[in-house]
Amino acid sequence: MPSRAAMLLFATAWILLAGIFSATSGLAAVEPRFIALCYHNVEDSDPDQTYVGVTTGKLIEQLSWLDRNGYHFISVDDLIAAREGRHELPSKSVLLTFDDGFESFYTRVFPVLKALRAPAIFAVTGAWVTGRPGDFVTYGDRRLPRDFFVSWDQVREMMASGLVEIASHTDALHQGILANPQGNAEPAVVTHRFDTHSGYETEEAYRRRLDGDTEAMARLIQKETGRRPRVLVWPYGEYNRLAVTIGAAHGMPITLSLAEGSATLSALGAVPRELINQDPSLASFVTDLRQIDRRGPVRAVQLDLDYVYDPDPAQMDRNVGVLVQRIHDLSISTVYLQAFADPNGSGLVRQVYFPNRQLPMRADLFNRVAWQLRTRARVQVYAWMPVLAFDFGDAGPMQHVAPWNPAADPAISAAAKENYQRLSPFDPTVRRRIRELYEDLARSAPVAGLLFHDDALLSDHEDASSAALDAYAKAGLPRSIDAIRGDPQLFARWTRLKTDALIDFTQELAAAVRQYRAPLRTARNIYARPLLEPQSEAWFAQQYDRFLAAYDEVVVMAMPRMEGVPDAEADAWLRRLVVVASSRPGGLAKTVFELQAVDWRKGAKDPARHISSEVLAGEMRLLSRLGALSFGYYPDDFVSDLPKLQAIRPAFSLQSHPYREP
Repeated sequence: MPSRAAMLLFATAWILLAGIFSATSGLAAVEPRFIALCYHNVEDSDPDQTYVGVTTGKLIEQLSWLDRNGYHFISVDDLIAAREGRHELPSKSVLLTFDDGFESFYTRVFPVLKALRAPAIFAVTGAWVTGRPGDFVTYGDRRLPRDFFVSWDQVREMMASGLVEIASHTDALHQGILANPQGNAEPAVVTHRFDTHSGYETEEAYRRRLDGDTEAMARLIQKETGRRPRVLVWPYGEYNRLAVTIGAAHGMPITLSLAEGSATLSALGAVPRELINQDPSLASFVTDLRQIDRRGPVRAVQLDLDYVYDPDPAQMDRNVGVLVQRIHDLSISTVYLQAFADPNGSGLVRQVYFPNRQLPMRADLFNRVAWQLRTRARVQVYAWMPVLAFDFGDAGPMQHVAPWNPAADPAISAAAKENYQRLSPFDPTVRRRIRELYEDLARSAPVAGLLFHDDALLSDHEDASSAALDAYAKAGLPRSIDAIRGDPQLFARWTRLKTDALIDFTQELAAAVRQYRAPLRTARNIYARPLLEPQSEAWFAQQYDRFLAAYDEVVVMAMPRMEGVPDAEADAWLRRLVVVASSRPGGLAKTVFELQAVDWRKGAKDPARHISSEVLAGEMRLLSRLGALSFGYYPDDFVSDLPKLQAIRPAFSLQSHPYREP
């Protein structure tokens, strides 16, 4: 038997070769795709949505429609054979999966599968299928009879048919565990358990818990069926890179999530599935199937946790409630939630809102707010984080972004002071410290994505630190910035090197987060000038086309007043931004236009500082008319209801025409 270490090494290599976590893949445009459907309980009438129920009649109707319309039901063996190149997947392939181990799969689904000769994956949870008749098991917050779930005799009978693949749904991880001091219960697979006495679970204990459960369930299935499982189905669809690696090391290189979209053979380590719930009509089922890879428009609010924080825990909790209710009432899709503290607005981060190894924690708040927004307001939460603007105090020598200014030019000195104080992305110590901070964020909070802050910039006079000069020399550039700036070709290469270096660093940070949170989307702020004035890449080290290729979303700071645009010209300026985005393949689909709700040129006490809610709503309507699919705004003052919810909701909400659900 190979050692556990060897198995883990093999699993890691398998995952890397498969490329399952790559944001983009050269194969993605040409390799065949298949659809995975996720069902749960099946009842003859009035299906209980506590168990994600579907009626028997609707199930038969859906599977029969697939069979009549040229879809092909595929098995795990088919996937493995196609992945190994032994045969091709048929077009319009469908993988049927059924979660939670309900007894209805044996009584209602299995006969249908036999009639259609359709294979399926059936995922069982050890804690629910183990026990004697007459026992009770805990299912969420309910106690259910043990007989609500299949018996091992039934499992063995179904396996003998050759149609049913038994998958692990974990042994005892299909539950919520305490995740923060405020008492939220979150999915056990991806949560570092919080204990009121000892604090957060250590990394070692977390890994040991996942490893032990995975092996225990594999052994249980082998004991009862004579065969170890090849597939691991994640409870609630929640997984991360570490969990997938552990699953593969225990003989389950195929895992199933509830991520959106169709699936590919290069991503069998985390297969997305379409959740069938609410007992859909055939028309709804078919519509969803045909739109499975279509991503809806984004409506986003960028939120400051500094507005939520209060030294009084009771008041802070009330603030959380008001904020979550407001986001719920806006009926939007996305929140970019501040994970760092910046109460004085300096842009230099010295505290954060999550437990970590690097910086003081102002309050253990990010997890609580992110989870409440996700579960109560039903939005995707992105962690909004700086890239370089951190102050780690006396944590050892680290290089800062240094301006080139050989003659102490006052104009260059003034420009340097206006920029964020930043650490150099070329310093390996800096990269490690910031990467570890992102890792700790991922361990501590459920996030769907990252928004990289606008501090990720380097001007045409930066970076002159020794670490940066070393990087330039390694890339074949002179160590002298005077020489670089004196040669237009060298200057262009230098500019592009810095643009790519910042992109590479953000992707390194995203990879660190994916170890604990997946799937993970990435977004990055970009100033408007790189869209409108391509030569400004040299001033920011930001380039729109490269951002479109590198990130899932490009969040353009569509803020005319911040750019000094007169109010009378703001609409025309916004129109120019949309024209640029629409000129790029997929540009409108990947661009979020972020409007400003505050005019920062005006003093904090100036009542005119807050842009009229009617003006903001008008800009949203203009973007919609111009064809912009996605937009948002910053900042939001939920305490003062600014911008006014009733004024912007008709132009902003996804419950407004044309996105209102029927």
